[in-house]
Amino acid sequence: MAVELDQTVADFQAQATSGQTVSLAALKGKQVVIYFYPKDSTPGCTTEGQGFRDQYAAFQAADTEVFGVSRDGLKSHENFKAKQGFPFELISDKDEALCQLFDVIKLKKLYGKEYLGVDRSTFLIDRNGVLRKEWRGVKVPGHVDAVLAEAQALSKA
Repeated sequence: MAVELDQTVADFQAQATSGQTVSLAALKGKQVVIYFYPKDSTPGCTTEGQGFRDQYAAFQAADTEVFGVSRDGLKSHENFKAKQGFPFELISDKDEALCQLFDVIKLKKLYGKEYLGVDRSTFLIDRNGVLRKEWRGVKVPGHVDAVLAEAQALSKA
């Protein structure tokens, strides 16, 4: 069952960079931003990641953890994270369990060919594990600022 606004997000466990296993239950008490992106080291995904990196201190000040998710493997994630200096972890979702939970796999078109790919999306989960805001079909410019504003507003609520 896919996530819905104002509903509790089902707990999950996923492998992330730095040898971590991320679970929503372990993050209870903190706000969580999970952003899904198509592929490591591509222009849009790099720009989006850099935006989260550059605003990371502000997210931390709003008691919000940030995680990037794609279907890339951990080795690719480790390289991407190191090259870009990301202070947050990247989750590998090779089996698409998180992609299915958040319903981000969509039919896309590239050069006239259709394929199933990750729809760039971001989700803000409150301290109790409830989905409070979602952005789907994200365009990178200005997106991180919009997510940060919501995270800050939610942290004061």
